[in-house]
Amino acid sequence: MPELISPALIMIMAALAIGPLRGHFRTAIILLAPLLTLWAIWQVPDGVQGTISFLSYSIEPVEGSPLRRLFATVFALMAFVGGLYAFRIAKWYELAAAFAYAAGAIGVSFAGDLITLFVYWELMALFSTVVVWCGGTAASRAAGIRYAILHLLGGIVLKVGIEGLVVSTGSIQITAMLAHDFHSWMILCGILINAAAPPLSAWLADAYPESSSTGSVFLSAFTTKTAVLALILLFPGEPVLIGVGLFMVMYGIIYALLENDIRRILAYSVVNQVGFMVCAVGIGTQMALNGAAAHAFAHIIYKALLFMSAGVVIYRTGKHKCTDLGGLFRTMPLTTVCGIVGALSISSFPLTSGFTTKSLISQAAANQGLVWVYMLLTAASAGVFLHAGIKFPWFVFFQRDSGLRPKDAPWNMALSMLLFAGLCILLGLFPEWLYVLLPYPLDYQPYTLGKVLFYLQLLLFSGLAFFLLLPLMKRTDTVSLDVDWLWRRAGPWLAGTLARSVVVPLQVSAGRFLMACQVYLTQVSVRYLGQAHTDDSEERGLFARSWPIGTTALWIAILLSAYVLIYYI
Repeated sequence: MPELISPALIMIMAALAIGPLRGHFRTAIILLAPLLTLWAIWQVPDGVQGTISFLSYSIEPVEGSPLRRLFATVFALMAFVGGLYAFRIAKWYELAAAFAYAAGAIGVSFAGDLITLFVYWELMALFSTVVVWCGGTAASRAAGIRYAILHLLGGIVLKVGIEGLVVSTGSIQITAMLAHDFHSWMILCGILINAAAPPLSAWLADAYPESSSTGSVFLSAFTTKTAVLALILLFPGEPVLIGVGLFMVMYGIIYALLENDIRRILAYSVVNQVGFMVCAVGIGTQMALNGAAAHAFAHIIYKALLFMSAGVVIYRTGKHKCTDLGGLFRTMPLTTVCGIVGALSISSFPLTSGFTTKSLISQAAANQGLVWVYMLLTAASAGVFLHAGIKFPWFVFFQRDSGLRPKDAPWNMALSMLLFAGLCILLGLFPEWLYVLLPYPLDYQPYTLGKVLFYLQLLLFSGLAFFLLLPLMKRTDTVSLDVDWLWRRAGPWLAGTLARSVVVPLQVSAGRFLMACQVYLTQVSVRYLGQAHTDDSEERGLFARSWPIGTTALWIAILLSAYVLIYYI
């Protein structure tokens, strides 16, 4: 039954083998397993590869299609480069959890039914939580608990939606739908939680920066992008996703501009970039869906590159705030160059991958006559250049001299960054290499004179605005309040206030009432069942006295007659 074996199982077996193995054997597993998985991905043909009967359902563990192979390919590629980046400094259990996490993403990519999708979905939630905990600090443990709670909530919402769909249709097939009833809305909400759609998006900026410098690289790649894949498969053309995506785009830009922590800047940037993809799914045309898939592919690469460069900085300096950094280009030139390549890619600079993928989404909006959507996406592109294209490299590698003189990246981290930086440039120079893998035929030329000049003008004037407003862009050592404040601070405060003002008085009143009931019952018991002693006599209660046998027989006859009468009535 090889056709029923998902390529994800290779990564699961590798995750199980990482712990027992040592030395070069562990390194070989870390580097070879993703490559073997990548080979297996491209052996999966189109269509359902087989079924397994489970209860009364037909489970389809593996279903191939160009879209599914595209996502699985970049997930396997991410696992390889992430493993290369992390294997020398990450703990074995972090690497094992990261590989199991990647296996969940690949499993979701090939899942042919909703039950299989849900199983791999929860596998991702479980092991991504472990990756967060591997940060090894009290803050990472607390963030991991909050992360787990929210993703368990999202899993429950998704499960309720799937069960509702099964009850109403009897089907567990993954087919396109629109949110029009309770179960479809629940499925959509469960997916959007994983996509980090506000207001339940703070888990991303809360958890990712608290992981280790290597763990955040893996975290940036899988959860939100599997949600984008699920939206493409289940909700293409859902109108509400246009509004959700645009809100995510603006929300991510604003918070990234306000942030001081370098990895929180990049975390909010993830929300921003996923917003472009969600908006494209809402547009729903073939070009828009191609744009969402292509942008997800490119985003995983350049976002991982940005997290890698930030991870090297944190690994070498121990600092993670813009206010503590600056001037690192002097001793970290390679990390600086790779960070700049990632920053230009996320900003859609011509000749980088972001330009050839994000422009697809804008063009799809223009083709559908969605003028406001096109204009907002264009404005958002300028905002991305402000917070990720300029702010991140400027405050980390340039600005003032912090006096830090750390070494550049170790050879494995440097090689990982160079691989992804090279891909960012190659996909910018030769976009047809990516376009040929997209799910729908595409006739699109990104490099027209009008597009290139438009984006160059947009980005250059954004850069000018940044430096003119540089005094306002400088961050202080502050904390940006997000929606998670409601359950991290306001919730406990409200619970404490209610406990003091409502619960405690109720407990006192209930205690008094119970005490009064106890006294009353004691008096009744003594009156009817007890006995009272006086100086020269003993008085028993009504039911504690000795009754004559004739009286007892009379009462028994009366009670039996009443019972018989009631029974027949």
